Amino acid sequence: MKKVAAAVIVHNGRVLIARRKAGETHAGLWEFPGGKIEGHETPQECLEREILEELGLSVRAGHILAEAEDRAGHGRFTIIAVEAGLIGGSMILTVHDDVQWVGWDELRTFSLAPADRVLAEKIGVVGCMNGP
Repeated sequence: MKKVAAAVIVHNGRVLIARRKAGETHAGLWEFPGGKIEGHETPQECLEREILEELGLSVRAGHILAEAEDRAGHGRFTIIAVEAGLIGGSMILTVHDDVQWVGWDELRTFSLAPADRVLAEKIGVVGCMNGP
């Protein structure tokens, strides 16, 4: 089964979410950004690489927060939420058409991709609204 890492990047009390652009799987839905774990990468190594490639941001990945399974256009996969701290960089968009820094209480107002909603609930972002 494919594995995907998703970054839960918190900065100044807000979490970063990104909207998938047209033509991408889950187009128009919001997600915790990340990507496919390749070869012998750890989820943390994957996240640091993917966030730099997709968003132009440097992050330091930390602990695994939660996991969920989903089925999308490319088959079944496991998505692993990993906490990450922002180091720097300049925001660029490659597979997304918008990004937002949102408060924990705002997250439930966004249409999250199915697996990302499960992750948010597991880490308490949507369910308890108190963040990871």
